[in-house]
This record gives sequence, structure tokens and C-alpha cells, in this order.
Amino acid sequence: MSRRIATVLALFALLSVCLTAQERRGGRLDVQHYTIQAVINPQAQTVEATAKIDFVPLDDHTSTAAFELNNAMNVARVVDAQGRQIPASRVPQNFTIRLNFPESLPKNQPQSLTFTYDGRLSGEEESPVYGLKFAAIKPDYGFLTYPSRWFPVNDYTVDRYTAELRISVPSGYRVVSGGTPTTETHAGQTTYIFRYSNPTFPGSIAVVRGEPVVVRSQGVSTEVYFRGKEAPMANAYGEETGKIMTFLTSLYGLPPQSGLTLVETEQGAPSGYSAPGVLFLSPRAITESVNVRVLANQIAWQWWSALVSPATRNHLWLTYGPARYSELLYLEHVNGPGAVESDIRDTYVEALTVENPPMSQAGRLEDYSPELVALAGGKGAAVLNMLRSVIGDDNFKKVLRAVPEQFAWKPVHTNDFRKVAETVSGQNLGYFFIQWIESSGAPEFKMDYTVFRTQKGFRVMGKISQDLDTFRMPVTLKIETEGNPEEKRIEVVGTSSEFIVETFGKPKNIIIDPGNQVLRFNNKMRVAVAIRRGEQFAEIGEFTEALREYQKALDVNRNSSLAHYRVGEVFFLQNNYQSAANAFREALNGDLEPAWTEVWSRINLGKIFDITGQRERARNEYTLAMRTKDNTQGAQEEAAKYMKDPYERPRANY
Repeated sequence: MSRRIATVLALFALLSVCLTAQERRGGRLDVQHYTIQAVINPQAQTVEATAKIDFVPLDDHTSTAAFELNNAMNVARVVDAQGRQIPASRVPQNFTIRLNFPESLPKNQPQSLTFTYDGRLSGEEESPVYGLKFAAIKPDYGFLTYPSRWFPVNDYTVDRYTAELRISVPSGYRVVSGGTPTTETHAGQTTYIFRYSNPTFPGSIAVVRGEPVVVRSQGVSTEVYFRGKEAPMANAYGEETGKIMTFLTSLYGLPPQSGLTLVETEQGAPSGYSAPGVLFLSPRAITESVNVRVLANQIAWQWWSALVSPATRNHLWLTYGPARYSELLYLEHVNGPGAVESDIRDTYVEALTVENPPMSQAGRLEDYSPELVALAGGKGAAVLNMLRSVIGDDNFKKVLRAVPEQFAWKPVHTNDFRKVAETVSGQNLGYFFIQWIESSGAPEFKMDYTVFRTQKGFRVMGKISQDLDTFRMPVTLKIETEGNPEEKRIEVVGTSSEFIVETFGKPKNIIIDPGNQVLRFNNKMRVAVAIRRGEQFAEIGEFTEALREYQKALDVNRNSSLAHYRVGEVFFLQNNYQSAANAFREALNGDLEPAWTEVWSRINLGKIFDITGQRERARNEYTLAMRTKDNTQGAQEEAAKYMKDPYERPRANY
């Protein structure tokens, strides 16, 4: 029996090897150029297109290929350069069209394919990016972006290409994409022609009506297409776009395009998507006071995606990280360094919500998932902030400028970024990138020390310990003395590092990493991370998991008002009003950090009393809420509203 099992296992292993080899013959392609001709009918919400794809096989004996294409697109036929039809099959599970070539394609020899296809994209179709809308054609507007895969895509977000787009729409509509188009008018239609001569990720377009609002700010010209109640914000967003573009240009060098176009999408789309020359903003991102963080983040992608991009998806932090850090750099530029301390802390909290995988394996995570955003974006920004502290402000700014300049219109690896940083700083930074890019986990420092008197003052002899065996990082110590405080940077290596510090004044206290530059755990951070994880679960309706995370926070700090408040929110959503009331009371009896937990706990208690028919008790809570004078997220208006009319819970839909 054991021999039979061994034989079967051997056959399975052989079959696996053969299948793997067969898939490898399917091979990799390098798409070099697209020529896309498309006719968009806004009234019918349809697109009819042909896409000629010029490519080069990268492997020997390529016999198959796969392109990602939105499932709503129906392929009529695929032909090669000789006009021969290529058998094509749809794989709906992963939004791909699989091709089988009649004969193997030779390596590195230019080839071409032409797809003829059509489909309806109303915005209600299943998206290749789960839960997010990246394409919709409506009678008055439309948007088709690269992530929607409305045209055949190879090696998504990695394979750069040039393109010519010829998009036809009925008279009265116009097409927006990167750059200034040429136009042709015929038979009641206008064709907009866009040419991209540098390899990037073109193919995102918008269909609009009317004229744009043109805003010139700090020498930057921005065209804005906002609709409905968002339309009055066009000037403000155009003005801020000019300011952000000017600032980021001072950091990263010349942008791929001198001007930008802002286009409104619709509900269900991501807050922002940055295509070459065009920013797509959802209605929820177009707020009454300009959403500076979303705008700065998306504009930064013009450098860190359109101009340079990750060589593979495992290097996605090179896009998400600089974009996220650009938010903080711009806020620091506008408001000063002290104004972003809480934002940096929030970024570190987000970074620590994902323990695995390490950033060098980000390709394992789903596109646009909270985990990918936290890992590549939050941790990516945290890593950049730490690198800034290690190599210094001046060198850090030189690195941020050198990478886009040296790798313009090219893919970039983490090692490329590291080599630039090492060249600029004159330091060997291998340890830094191994720790923060290739490894997972974060340290939690503990310190023991003894103070001795010397002839010249005092000597502090101590030891810093933490649990990561391969850890290495320069860490600042702040020694508070009877005189002026002193600082010294020491190298923390491995699980135990000894240090000696000489001071003139008598040491009273020693603080590790006083500026909180190192991504690390402590009790306060553990509470914040657990709460953030709970919030992430609550946002998707996983209330049991959310409560479990909030309890982890309370296990560390029983007085955390924020943890109690979040527990109360979950119970309130579940109509468990007694438990919710208990949690809001605990929040009021806690540390009241952040301060808004007081006013909103009062308001929610008032709502609970209104629901349970205790109007006087409800009015008392609203009164106490108003006395705090805290108007976080419109708290005062909310309390005044229910002082006048009792809160009524929404009717259930059964």
C-alpha cells in the first residue's frame, strides 16, 4: 500500500512539474504599444472598440498568453499581424482572456494582436477590483479607468507602454485624458486623439459635457470638471492643486505633465485615482473644505506611478509609500513640523495593523484592500519617515528628487531606491531595508540603566533590549538632567545593546526615541493598533472581530475612552442598547482621549434614552453634550437637533 501511495505521489509531482512548465511556456509578455479605437455611446452606456497590441514575448516558445479584460466586455475576435484568428477563451474568475497561438512565438521577436470587442458599462457590473467602481458610462458623463480593464491589460500596474487613443463620442460630449488632444469631426461624432510617446499607464478617459472651470494657481493651469453640488468647489480644488503641484515639483523635480485635469466620478468609486495627467475624484472626496490629503496623495502618483513605477507588485510600497508621505510633507510645509506629529503617529498606527507579509511581498495582497493600503501606504510612509531620520533632511530630499530623475519613464526596484539613498548619504543602508522592507514585525524597547558620578560629571551605563534578533537601527536617547537635556544616538543591534553616555548634569530620566521616529510598540501604541484593527472590522460589518480587537485594547488600558466608545458604537449598531449605554458610560469615566469621546458619548446616550422612551434623560445628555462646546464632526449641531426633536432609530427593512 505504501508503495502504491508513493507511486501516486510521484505521478502527481511529475504532473505538477509538467503543468508548471506548460504554464511557463505561456510565458511573459512585454507590451510596448497600444492603438485603441473606441466608440462610446453615453445613451446606450456602451463601448465598441478595437485594441491593437504590439508586444514582445520574453520567454522561449510562448504558446499561450493571457490578458485581463473586464467581464462586461465581449470579445468578438482576436487576430494576429497576419490576420489569422487566435482562439480565445474567457476565464471570468480572474477577468482574463486566454489565447492559444497556432504556433510558438519566438523570444524577443515583435508581435501584434488586435482585439475586437464591445460591452455595456453602466457602473453596476462586477468590478475587477472588488467593491470599487472604476468604470461607468452614463447619459451625462462617463469614466473608464485603467484598473477597470476596459481594454486588454498585461501585467497590471507593472508593464509600462506607449499608446495612441482614438475615442469617438456624439457631438455635445468631449473626452478627457492626459495631454491635449487633436480632434476630428465626422457624421455627428467627434474623435479625440491622445498620443503618449513615453511608456507609462495611459488608457484612463472621462466623457464630459460642457466647459471646464480653468484655474491658474502658482503658474499651474488646472481644468476641473465637477458636477451638481460639487461644482461650486471647482475653483477651490483648482487653486489647491496648483499649490500642491508647485510644492511637489520642488521635491520631486518636473512632473510628467505641467497641468492636470480633475474629473468627478460617482458614488462607489474610490476617493481618488491618478492617471497620467488626470485625477479622478469621487463625490465623497470633494468636500466643502478642500480634501488636501486626498489631493496631495493623488497628485504625488503623477511622479510615483506615471513617471516611475514598481518593477513588480512586490515593490508597490514605492508608489503607495511616497504618495502617502507626500500628504504629510505637504501638511508640514503648510502648517509646520509640529502640526503633523499626530498624523505621523496615525500613520505608524496604521502601519502596525498589518503584521504579515513583509512589504517585499506586498504582491500577495488584493489590489486596493485595506491590508495593502496599510502595508504599502502606511508602513511605506513610516519607512520613509524613518529613513529621513537616519540619513538627515537634506540627504532625504536629494533622494526623493534623484529617484524620479534617474528612473524617469522606467520601472524601479527597491534595490534601486536603496542604492540611490546609499550614494546620496554615503551610508550602507542594507540593514535598514532588510529590517523594514524584507522583514516583518516591530520592536518594543525596554531599558535598564545605572548612573555613576565621575570627576567630570556623570556616566550612564545601561542596556536596551527588544525581541527581534536581526534588528539593527540607530536610536536617539534623550537624557533629562538637572541642567539642559542631552541627546545621543546609539546603535541598537540584536536583542540586547549596551550603551554608555557621559553627561555634565545629573541625569533625572532617560527617554528612548523621544521623537517617536522608530516604528515600534509600546502600551499606548498597542491600544491604538488594536482599536484601529477593530475599526477596520467594524467598517465591513465584522462586529464580533471588531469587539475582540477592542477588548485587546482594553486588556492593555482599561481606561481607554476610545476603546469603550468603539464598543458602544458596535452595540448601538446591533440594537443592544443596554450594553451600548454601559460602554458609553465607561468612555465618560475613562481617560477622555481623544477629547471628542465625551461629547459623542453624551449624544449617543441621549439617542439611547430617546429610543427607550426616556425623553427627559435624553434631553439632559444633549444638554451636557452642548456644555462641552466640543464641535468635533458637527457635535453641537447634532445635540441641538435632538434637543428640539427626539431621535428616532431608522426603520428596519425586513
